[in-house]
Amino acid sequence: MTTSVLAGQTAASRSDQALSSTDRGRPIKVLLAKPGLDGHDQGAKVVVQAMKAAGFDVTYTGLRQTPEAVTKAALDTGADVIALSSMAGSHLAFCAKLKPLLEQAGLGSKVWMIGGNIPRQDHDALRAMGFSGVFQTGSKLDEITAFVENAVQQSAASSTGQAS
Repeated sequence: MTTSVLAGQTAASRSDQALSSTDRGRPIKVLLAKPGLDGHDQGAKVVVQAMKAAGFDVTYTGLRQTPEAVTKAALDTGADVIALSSMAGSHLAFCAKLKPLLEQAGLGSKVWMIGGNIPRQDHDALRAMGFSGVFQTGSKLDEITAFVENAVQQSAASSTGQAS
């Protein structure tokens, strides 16, 4: 019983942190998508629950999304973060198709991240495409949520700095 109360308090305090990190008085909005023919979504669902517990407003698209569908969903939800969960090994090709669509839609300044079965040799290529967060299977959920909070805060600070 004590554990659930403490967990609830932790989620509440993380929620306050997520609210304040955007400096917009609303939770960080995350879109999490499963690209292509990838049919393994158990890990994505665990990450969604961790993000919700951290106070984020999370939309999970479900399986078999196209780059066009991810872009449309990011626009429709007003996402601050566009996240992909990939277990099928097609992440480089998918991200190469997604990048220009996100940029054309005016989503180039949003936080892009990807997790799953991502070989280390692909991390630099993904970062070069604009995916600032790259997480391998087994990454700690607290590290993922902390990355989101920090990246959105930095993105907001950069946007404010550019507008000044």
